[in-house]
Amino acid sequence: MSEIKRNFIGGQWCAAAEASENRSPANPDDLIGLYARGNQADVEAAVAAAKAAQPGWGRGSPQLRSDVLRRAGDLLLARNDALGRLLAREEGKTLAEAKGEALRAAQLFHFYAGEAVRDPGEKLNSIRDGVEVDVMREPLGVVGLITPWNFPIAIPAWKAAPALAAGNAVVMKPADLTPGCAHVLAEVLEEAGCPPGVFNLVMGRGSEIGAALVQTPEVAAISFTGSERVGRGIAAGCAAGMKKVQLEMGGKNPMVVMADADLDIAVNACLNGAFFSTGQRCTASSRLIVEDRIHDAFVEKLAAAMGALRLGDPLEAETQIGPVVSEGQLAGNLDNVRLAGEEGCEVVGGQRLNRPGSFQAPALFVNARNDMRTSREEIFGPCASVIRVADFDEALAVANDTPYGLSSGICTGSLKYATAFRRGSKAGMVMVNLPTAGVDYHVPFGGRGASSLGGREQGRMAMDFYTSVKTAYTFAG
Repeated sequence: MSEIKRNFIGGQWCAAAEASENRSPANPDDLIGLYARGNQADVEAAVAAAKAAQPGWGRGSPQLRSDVLRRAGDLLLARNDALGRLLAREEGKTLAEAKGEALRAAQLFHFYAGEAVRDPGEKLNSIRDGVEVDVMREPLGVVGLITPWNFPIAIPAWKAAPALAAGNAVVMKPADLTPGCAHVLAEVLEEAGCPPGVFNLVMGRGSEIGAALVQTPEVAAISFTGSERVGRGIAAGCAAGMKKVQLEMGGKNPMVVMADADLDIAVNACLNGAFFSTGQRCTASSRLIVEDRIHDAFVEKLAAAMGALRLGDPLEAETQIGPVVSEGQLAGNLDNVRLAGEEGCEVVGGQRLNRPGSFQAPALFVNARNDMRTSREEIFGPCASVIRVADFDEALAVANDTPYGLSSGICTGSLKYATAFRRGSKAGMVMVNLPTAGVDYHVPFGGRGASSLGGREQGRMAMDFYTSVKTAYTFAG
C-alpha cells in the first residue's frame, strides 16, 4: 500500500481521517498515490495556524517574502521534468503541455518575487494646509484558495504567489481529482523557507473543505476557479460573511473566422483553441463563428486537421491529445455529443475511443445555431460548435450573445475588422489571429458576466485583490 500524502498545516505534515486514490485517466491501473482527505477540523487547524503566522509574515521585511518566492520558483524549475510527468499522469494533458505548465508556475513565483518588494503606495498633497496623505496597501490576513483540476500547478501558483507576496497567509484546497501537484507546491514552499503556518494545504472534497473555508470567519477572502454553479454558491456565502471574493468560472468562448482570414492560420488557431488540453480550458474556443463565404472550406480543412490529431498516452512524445480527466467528465461530454445530434447538428467525431482510459475523439458540431443548448452551455471537453454567419456584424452579434465573457478571438486579414472586434467584443480578453486559449503570466487574466467576479488574476493587478487600501492623514503642523 502506498504511503498517504498528508495535509500541510502549520509547517507540519498532518494525517487525515480518510484518504483518496489518485489514478491516471489515461490508465486506470496507474495509481499515482493516496492523498489525505481532510475535514472541517483540518480547515480550522489550518486557519488557526495561518492566523497566528500572518502578522509576522505580513509586517516583516518584503525582502523575506521575495526571497522565499524566488527560491520556490528556482525549486519548481529544478523539478520541472518530474513535476511535468506527475501532472501528465494525474490530469492527462500531454507531457509537453504539462512541462510547459510547470514552467509557468516557476515563472509566476519569480514574477511575484519582484512584486513583493514593489509596493506601489502613494503620497498625495491634501487640500488642507499642514496635512499629509499616504495611501498604502496592506495584506488582508488569511485567504482561502480553491483551485481546479485542469491546471493543477499553474493556477495554484498564480493564486498563491501574489497572495504570499502581498503578505497574506494562505489555506489552499486543491481539486480532489488532482491533488498531487499542489502537494508538490507545499513541499517546495517548505523547502524554500516559507515560515510555518504561512502556507497550508488541506486536500479533500470541495463540498466540505471549500464550504468550511467560506464559512470560517477568520478567512478574509476567497479566490476560486471552477464551475459557475459552485462559484455562485461561494459568492453567496462570501457575501453573507462580508468576505472579499474572486471568482473565475466558465466560458463559451467565440472564435470568429472572416472570409479574408488566412485559412491555415484560422484552422491552426481553432484546432489549438478548441482541442488542445482536451478542450479542458475555460478559455477554449467552443463556438467557431464562420463567415458564409468560407464556411464549407473551413469545416473541411478543420475536420481533416482534427482527424489527424494523435490521441494517446500523454507520456508518449508523439501524443497531441490525452484523455479526458475522469469517467464522469467523459460521460457528460458524450451526453453533449448525443444532444448536438438531437438538436440537428452534423456531428463529426466525438466518440469514445476503444481503449483503456477516458479517451474521447475531438468533436465538431457542424450546422449549429447559437440558440442550441450545446452552443449556450459550457461543455468543458473537446467539442466545438460551428455557426455560419453572413457578415462581420452578425458574427460580432453572435459572439456577444452569451452569458459568459472570458475570452474571444477573430481571424482576419483586415485591420478594420480586427479593430472593430477588439472594441466591440464583450470579453475580458480578445485575441486576433491567435487561439482564444493561451495567456502570458505578467498581464491581467479575467472576464465579464458569468465568467468572472472580483479583481483580475495574474500580472500586477492580482495584487489588488490580495490587499486592502488604507488612506492615512497626518497633521504635520
